[in-house]
Amino acid sequence: MGVPEDEREQDIENLFEEIMTENFPHLVKEMDLQVQEAWRTPNKRNPKRTTPRHIIIKMPRAKDKERILKAARERNSVTYKGIPIRLSADFSTETLQARREWQEIFKVMNAKNLQPRLLYPAKLSFRIEGQIKSSTDKEKLKEFITTKPGLYEMLKGIL
Repeated sequence: MGVPEDEREQDIENLFEEIMTENFPHLVKEMDLQVQEAWRTPNKRNPKRTTPRHIIIKMPRAKDKERILKAARERNSVTYKGIPIRLSADFSTETLQARREWQEIFKVMNAKNLQPRLLYPAKLSFRIEGQIKSSTDKEKLKEFITTKPGLYEMLKGIL
Protein backbone atom coordinates (compact mmCIF):
# COMPACT_ATOMS: atom_id res chain seq x y z
CA MET A 1 0.00 0.00 0.00
CA GLY A 2 1.33 3.42 -0.87
CA VAL A 3 3.29 2.79 -4.07
CA PRO A 4 2.76 5.86 -6.27
CA GLU A 5 0.37 5.57 -9.21
CA ASP A 6 2.93 7.03 -11.63
CA GLU A 7 4.75 3.69 -11.50
CA ARG A 8 2.14 2.23 -13.91
CA GLU A 9 4.48 1.85 -16.82
CA GLN A 10 6.59 -0.54 -14.79
CA ASP A 11 5.71 -4.20 -14.62
CA ILE A 12 4.30 -4.91 -11.13
CA GLU A 13 6.44 -8.03 -10.67
CA ASN A 14 9.56 -5.94 -11.31
CA LEU A 15 8.23 -3.26 -8.97
CA PHE A 16 7.87 -5.87 -6.22
CA GLU A 17 11.41 -7.07 -6.85
CA GLU A 18 12.72 -3.48 -6.56
CA ILE A 19 10.91 -2.99 -3.26
CA MET A 20 12.33 -6.25 -1.94
CA THR A 21 15.87 -5.42 -3.09
CA GLU A 22 15.71 -1.95 -1.55
CA ASN A 23 14.39 -3.13 1.82
CA PHE A 24 15.43 -6.77 2.22
CA PRO A 25 18.56 -7.48 0.16
CA HIS A 26 19.45 -10.46 2.37
CA LEU A 27 16.09 -12.13 1.66
CA VAL A 28 16.38 -11.56 -2.07
CA LYS A 29 19.73 -13.37 -2.03
CA GLU A 30 18.38 -16.24 0.09
CA MET A 31 15.08 -16.89 -1.70
CA ASP A 32 14.01 -17.19 -5.26
CA LEU A 33 11.36 -14.47 -5.45
CA GLN A 34 8.51 -15.84 -7.48
CA VAL A 35 5.27 -13.99 -8.14
CA GLN A 36 2.29 -16.01 -9.25
CA GLU A 37 0.05 -13.01 -10.01
CA ALA A 38 0.23 -9.27 -9.41
CA TRP A 39 -2.25 -6.48 -10.02
CA ARG A 40 -3.42 -3.12 -8.74
CA THR A 41 -6.82 -3.04 -7.09
CA PRO A 42 -9.56 -1.35 -9.07
CA ASN A 43 -10.49 2.16 -8.07
CA LYS A 44 -14.17 1.67 -7.24
CA ARG A 45 -15.06 4.80 -5.30
CA ASN A 46 -13.44 7.75 -7.03
CA PRO A 47 -11.37 7.36 -10.20
CA LYS A 48 -9.94 10.86 -9.74
CA ARG A 49 -8.53 10.27 -6.26
CA THR A 50 -4.88 11.02 -5.71
CA THR A 51 -4.06 8.28 -3.20
CA PRO A 52 -2.48 5.18 -4.70
CA ARG A 53 -4.41 1.95 -5.13
CA HIS A 54 -3.21 -1.17 -3.39
CA ILE A 55 -1.05 -3.69 -5.20
CA ILE A 56 -1.92 -7.32 -4.63
CA ILE A 57 0.80 -9.89 -5.12
CA LYS A 58 0.05 -13.59 -5.04
CA MET A 59 2.99 -15.82 -4.26
CA PRO A 60 3.16 -19.56 -4.96
CA ARG A 61 4.82 -20.36 -1.62
CA ALA A 62 3.18 -19.21 1.63
CA LYS A 63 6.48 -19.59 3.50
CA ASP A 64 8.08 -16.90 1.31
CA LYS A 65 5.21 -14.54 2.05
CA GLU A 66 5.50 -15.22 5.78
CA ARG A 67 9.26 -14.56 5.73
CA ILE A 68 8.74 -11.26 3.89
CA LEU A 69 5.98 -10.12 6.27
CA LYS A 70 8.06 -11.10 9.30
CA ALA A 71 11.04 -9.13 7.97
CA ALA A 72 8.74 -6.14 7.31
CA ARG A 73 7.42 -6.25 10.90
CA GLU A 74 10.96 -6.43 12.28
CA ARG A 75 12.13 -3.57 10.12
CA ASN A 76 9.15 -1.31 11.04
CA SER A 77 9.64 0.91 7.98
CA VAL A 78 9.42 -0.29 4.39
CA THR A 79 10.06 2.21 1.59
CA TYR A 80 9.95 2.47 -2.17
CA LYS A 81 12.31 5.10 -3.56
CA GLY A 82 12.29 6.76 -0.15
CA ILE A 83 8.48 6.85 0.13
CA PRO A 84 7.05 4.86 3.06
CA ILE A 85 4.79 2.00 2.00
CA ARG A 86 3.04 -0.76 3.92
CA LEU A 87 3.12 -4.51 3.42
CA SER A 88 0.27 -6.49 4.92
CA ALA A 89 -1.02 -10.03 4.87
CA ASP A 90 -3.89 -10.99 2.67
CA PHE A 91 -7.28 -11.53 4.19
CA SER A 92 -9.34 -14.55 3.26
CA THR A 93 -13.10 -14.19 2.80
CA GLU A 94 -13.61 -15.83 6.21
CA THR A 95 -11.31 -13.31 7.86
CA LEU A 96 -13.00 -10.39 6.12
CA GLN A 97 -16.42 -11.64 7.27
CA ALA A 98 -15.17 -12.04 10.85
CA ARG A 99 -13.80 -8.48 10.75
CA ARG A 100 -17.11 -7.15 9.38
CA GLU A 101 -18.93 -8.65 12.36
CA TRP A 102 -17.03 -6.29 14.68
CA GLN A 103 -17.95 -3.13 12.73
CA GLU A 104 -21.03 -2.02 14.73
CA ILE A 105 -19.24 -2.49 18.03
CA PHE A 106 -16.16 -0.77 16.59
CA LYS A 107 -18.22 2.29 15.57
CA VAL A 108 -19.86 2.63 19.00
CA MET A 109 -16.52 2.29 20.80
CA ASN A 110 -14.91 4.77 18.43
CA ALA A 111 -17.68 7.30 19.10
CA LYS A 112 -17.06 6.89 22.85
CA ASN A 113 -13.30 7.38 22.36
CA LEU A 114 -12.29 3.88 23.50
CA GLN A 115 -9.65 3.75 20.75
CA PRO A 116 -10.77 0.43 19.22
CA ARG A 117 -8.51 -1.48 16.83
CA LEU A 118 -9.12 -4.55 14.71
CA LEU A 119 -6.06 -6.72 15.03
CA TYR A 120 -5.18 -9.53 12.65
CA PRO A 121 -7.01 -11.67 11.89
CA ALA A 122 -10.26 -10.59 13.60
CA LYS A 123 -9.56 -9.54 17.15
CA LEU A 124 -11.05 -6.40 18.68
CA SER A 125 -8.80 -4.38 20.96
CA PHE A 126 -9.82 -1.26 22.90
CA ARG A 127 -8.69 0.97 25.75
CA ILE A 128 -10.75 1.20 28.93
CA GLU A 129 -9.76 2.67 32.28
CA GLY A 130 -6.18 3.07 31.07
CA GLN A 131 -5.82 -0.59 30.12
CA ILE A 132 -5.96 -2.27 26.74
CA LYS A 133 -8.45 -5.12 26.56
CA SER A 134 -8.96 -7.45 23.62
CA SER A 135 -11.49 -10.04 22.59
CA THR A 136 -11.49 -12.69 19.90
CA ASP A 137 -15.23 -13.30 19.94
CA LYS A 138 -18.44 -11.58 20.97
CA GLU A 139 -19.21 -14.04 23.76
CA LYS A 140 -15.99 -13.20 25.61
CA LEU A 141 -16.68 -9.50 25.11
CA LYS A 142 -20.21 -9.97 26.44
CA GLU A 143 -18.81 -11.64 29.59
CA PHE A 144 -16.33 -8.80 30.08
CA ILE A 145 -18.82 -5.94 29.65
CA THR A 146 -21.10 -7.34 32.37
CA THR A 147 -18.41 -6.27 34.84
CA LYS A 148 -18.31 -2.71 33.42
CA PRO A 149 -21.73 -0.99 33.73
CA GLY A 150 -20.83 1.98 31.49
CA LEU A 151 -19.57 -0.27 28.72
CA TYR A 152 -22.57 -2.55 29.17
CA GLU A 153 -24.97 0.36 28.65
CA MET A 154 -23.11 1.37 25.47
CA LEU A 155 -23.15 -2.07 23.89
CA LYS A 156 -26.29 -3.75 25.28
CA GLY A 157 -28.30 -3.24 22.09
CA ILE A 158 -25.53 -4.54 19.84
CA LEU A 159 -24.38 -7.65 21.71
